[in-house]
Amino acid sequence: MDILCVGTSHRTAPVEVRERVAFLESRLGVASALLRGRDGVHEAVLLSTCNRTEAYVVAEDASAGTHAVLAFWCDYHGVSLQELEPYVYALRGADAVRHLFRVASGLDSMMVGETQIMGQVREAFGAARASRATGPLLDALFRQAIATSRQVRQRTGIERGSLSVPGAAVEVARQLLGGLGGRRVLVLGAGEMAELTVRHLVESGCGGVVVCNRTLEHARPLAERLGGVAVRFDELGRYLSEVDILVTSTAAPHPVVEPELVAQAVQGRREPLVIVDIAVPRDVHPAVGGLPGVRLLNVDDLQAVSEAARQARQAEIAQAEKIVAEETDRFCAWLRSLKVVPLITALRARAEAVAEEEWRRALPRLQGLTEQERETVRALLQSVVNRLLHGPIVRLKEIARREDTVYVEAARTLLGFEDEPAALESEAGR
Repeated sequence: MDILCVGTSHRTAPVEVRERVAFLESRLGVASALLRGRDGVHEAVLLSTCNRTEAYVVAEDASAGTHAVLAFWCDYHGVSLQELEPYVYALRGADAVRHLFRVASGLDSMMVGETQIMGQVREAFGAARASRATGPLLDALFRQAIATSRQVRQRTGIERGSLSVPGAAVEVARQLLGGLGGRRVLVLGAGEMAELTVRHLVESGCGGVVVCNRTLEHARPLAERLGGVAVRFDELGRYLSEVDILVTSTAAPHPVVEPELVAQAVQGRREPLVIVDIAVPRDVHPAVGGLPGVRLLNVDDLQAVSEAARQARQAEIAQAEKIVAEETDRFCAWLRSLKVVPLITALRARAEAVAEEEWRRALPRLQGLTEQERETVRALLQSVVNRLLHGPIVRLKEIARREDTVYVEAARTLLGFEDEPAALESEAGR
């Protein structure tokens, strides 16, 4: 079995490609289960954020597993393999493990050290697990990824001074408008990213906040928390003409802000309307960026801010990478040790079968002993078996962790299990 990561991210694909293979958060569990149902895929977790869509799978064969993931994406999203393939990376084994640990730790994020990704990894794993798409390998992998992320955040200062996507969006808006004091904000959407962005804006001096959502009842709680007002979606055009900044972050699968609406709202403006679209798929039609009086930003436009933040924290990044490398080595050693589990199980089963046979032969000669004395003899026999097995089992695990395949094969031959898997299944199943 191979652990694979097949993905596309801000490092390999522009937002117009990433949005075509993005999964709705509410569908991650179901989609992971559907992926697990593909031939050759035994476990699956789908991770989808504004910066990446990745599939982590356990497959019988790396090439077939990669093909199964891509075929699933193409079928699910209605895209062709030719369109998608140039932007995709495929990692296996230790490379896939290391990648997930880096992702969970914020090292592969556009905003290095950002904190949202750990929660997104945890939620993706939880959704897949609830849908029974995971198994023992991915359960162990994702638990260790989350634990590694905690270590990185506890043992380094990678979070200090780091920017999230919302924080970077605010910084760019400040640069475009020459300051944020008293600026009015309209937020389209009522999710976590939308709220974080507007909170950053308010803390930076922005004034009135308007929250717009298709469901007014969903807009009101956010408006109350932000000290703003909630409005219906059909009022978007009216309020858009009265604000300086529009932040969009909905879960819509297609653009909901069209050029005609924005063109009407910016007529007669003296200053530009700054639109920050942090949704993937994008909420704002790309043509809006060509309108006079509009500055449209999407998540890929925040790269310059993120690079500056990265340069300021090189020492912390190096320490975080060291932790990731150590945890990757530890996890991969555990993975390699699994290769000898059937051999160890079969060896123990054979030894216990021999001990049981000898016990039955000796039992008639022990009738003169009390029940307690017979139990003492039986316990002694089991103790001898355990002590004899202890050394070989420890050594088998050690050579498996070092990936000394030659020695593992030699042990199989020496112990009479060279016809794996039939011999191992027979012995272990006794």
